[in-house]
Formats: sequence, structure tokens, C-alpha cells
Amino acid sequence: MVHDPATKRAAIIDPVLDYNPRNARTSTASADALLAYVEREGLHVDYLLETHAHADHLSAAHYLREKTGAPIVIGRHITAVQKVFAPLFMADDVTPDGSQFDRLVDEGDALPLGDLSIEVLHTPGHTPACVTYVIGDAAFVGDTLFMPDYGTARSDFPGGSATALYASIRKILRLPETTRMFVGHDYLPAGRTDYRWETTVREQKSANVHIHDGVSEAEFVTEREARNAKLEAPVLILPSLQVNIRAGALPPPEANGKTYLKLPVNAL
Repeated sequence: MVHDPATKRAAIIDPVLDYNPRNARTSTASADALLAYVEREGLHVDYLLETHAHADHLSAAHYLREKTGAPIVIGRHITAVQKVFAPLFMADDVTPDGSQFDRLVDEGDALPLGDLSIEVLHTPGHTPACVTYVIGDAAFVGDTLFMPDYGTARSDFPGGSATALYASIRKILRLPETTRMFVGHDYLPAGRTDYRWETTVREQKSANVHIHDGVSEAEFVTEREARNAKLEAPVLILPSLQVNIRAGALPPPEANGKTYLKLPVNAL
């Protein structure tokens, strides 16, 4: 949640719809906690910002749009992700044109947020649709970078590229060194027990274990692709992507009135 203190205009970034894979039950508890904060602080939500179509959690953007009326924003290249995954799930209701979202943004776009501005950087590599939102002195990078002691995002999803990821990270690291950076996940590397989510451009440049200053593109690509090869698919990749290409909406109900998430066998 980001808001302008002067005007109380707010944006919510990468909201989560709770999902239990053991029984395929969803919950809006996490999203409702955000709504409670909005109410408590007297905020007005102007945007629901997605950094990309996540493969490890279901988005609550659709639910929050219903509750707040705020538009859902994502990078224009979401269409490339939809073209890959809509056929995989036989999602005939998904036209791969991004129309499920309210606004598709490009490199250099700016969205007003009270007296602040949301600046858009196109930062592909993890996925082709990844964007970074720069608001004031803070950058919200999604899954492109993690905490310095963990490194960088995988780049082996369809449309991903270690070469593109290197260029995107270098673009982010050209921001002022004092820029605060908020990451989408923390995986607790060996030796650390406390979860962290905030770092700075300066810390990333000096200490990121994969891409600190001095690491060449060739070195990074070799190391990143070797790490990719050892990774399993995310646990929630199948349920999450078929929801997230629909901007957080569940698939339409079948003839019996029930909604189903499909698990294509031997497809990944």
C-alpha cells in the first residue's frame, strides 16, 4: 500500500487472494486487511498495480476492484503471457489483448497519485510483462530483484530471458542510490531467520550476490541459467496463472454452477 500523505490518494501493489491448495478454497482475508487499513487511514484507492502475472500467488485485484472501483493496471506485455497460458488452460473466455485489465502501461508512462507520480519502467526478464513502479523515493520491483543476500528472479518462464533480466536490473540500478527498493518475496537464505522486504539501490549495487557492480552480462547469464535449471516450478503456478491472466478473476462457472481450476497433466 502506497499513499500520498497530503491528499490520501493510494495505490495497492500486487495484492494477494489467499488460496489453500489442499482443498482449493479461497479467502479474502489478506485483501480485507488492506481494505480495513484504507478505511482506518481515510484513504482513497486510485489504482491496483500489478508488477506482472504472478506464478506463485493468486491476485486479489479483481476482488479489490469490486470493493473500491479502482482500475487494475499492468504492463502492456501481459498480452504475451496471455497468449501462452490461455491455450494451456483452454481459457476460451480470455482474449489475449489485455482487456481483462483496465489500463496497460508502457515504459515512461506516469500515473498521478495525489501530489505524487507513479513512474513506469518496463523491466522484463522474469516475465516479458514485468514492470517496476517508481513512486517518490521508492521502487517496487515485483520479482525482478530480491534482497541482496538472495539475489535475482528466475528467468526460465515462457518469454523470460536472463539477458533481458540483466538489462532490466541495470536499468533499475541506475535510479538514485538512495532509492528505497521493495521486493515481492523473501526466501530466507541460509544464515538469516528474519523476513525482509526493503533494501536500497546502493545496497543492491554493492552486495547483491548475483549482480553486484562488476558482474558482467555474460557472467550473470551463465550463473542465472545454471540456477534456473535446478528450480522446480512454483507450487501454485497452475492455479495462479489461470486466475492472474484474468486480472484476478476466477474462471467462469461450468454448467453445474461450480468454478474449476484446471491442472493440465504433464504440460509444464
